[in-house]
Amino acid sequence: MITVENLSKSFPGKSSPVLALREVNLEIGAGALYGVVGPARSGKSTLAKVVALQEKPDRGTVRLDGLNTAGLDGRRLREVRRQVAVLDAVPALHAERTVAGNIAAPLERLGVDGPQRRNRVGRVLDIVGLTQRANQQPGELTEAQRRRVAVARALATGPAVLLADDPTAGIAAEEATSVLTVLDRARAELGVTVLLTTPDSTVVRRVCDQVAVLDAGRVVEHGTVLDLLAAPGSRTADALLPAIDTPRAQTAAYDRAADVVLIGFAAVGALLPEAATRFDVELATIGGGLTRVGDTPVARFRVGVRGRQADSALAWIAERGAYVTHLAEGPQSIAA
Repeated sequence: MITVENLSKSFPGKSSPVLALREVNLEIGAGALYGVVGPARSGKSTLAKVVALQEKPDRGTVRLDGLNTAGLDGRRLREVRRQVAVLDAVPALHAERTVAGNIAAPLERLGVDGPQRRNRVGRVLDIVGLTQRANQQPGELTEAQRRRVAVARALATGPAVLLADDPTAGIAAEEATSVLTVLDRARAELGVTVLLTTPDSTVVRRVCDQVAVLDAGRVVEHGTVLDLLAAPGSRTADALLPAIDTPRAQTAAYDRAADVVLIGFAAVGALLPEAATRFDVELATIGGGLTRVGDTPVARFRVGVRGRQADSALAWIAERGAYVTHLAEGPQSIAA
């Protein structure tokens, strides 16, 4: 587990210090794939460097499995640092070495013997899906494949934590999925805790369990991704859920109108039709759409309802676990 307590970090500026992190508090469970999202200069990379013990905070504490890292130095600091691998946004590979040779490099520095080194390299090559590329050189690979080599190199020493700083930077969208899949597989098969920073909210939608949103060095919201999708005013929801753009005239044509967030196969597939049948109302989808968060289907629809029991139908949908917000045209505003 990674615990960040009241963390602040500044850097010298031209006229005054630049505050990169402001009283950051996070708790990241062991084996999680945790996303930190924010725009450029929001503090994401600084947070990653502080957690990796590459930078010291001005104030606050980073605990790794309960160990307070603030007072570590010398040999003990080096030992703890080995438990935290860092994947840089633009990782450098040795052009003259093969893929396997690049992955073996940190093991060679640690003095790991030949048979054990080959075994570890083979294991992580399998995890990143590059076993067939072991004897090629980085220049023969795509950018996404080179990024996966860097992931394998970071995993080779058996860290407990992997910090991936913007791991899909500079990679085409169609190839980025392969890098994210590798990080998810590392978490699942090796039990590595992955802390991923990114400016791209769609990365969170694909692989992260939990997320923190940074803005100007502050955590403005955090929690599980699915919980935040239902939170009123959530930035995560605004970024990840399908947009709704329905003309007012279309909404006004119904007795009631509401925005409905549905999470999970059963809710997305059956809840709205069942409500229409149960309450004998006409229920139409007039905006929004479907997406996925990891393997979970999620929908945000604007629905229009006609019929005597329109309010009852919407209340019933909310009682069954959907998140319903009545629009101004409705009689009251509720969220459940």
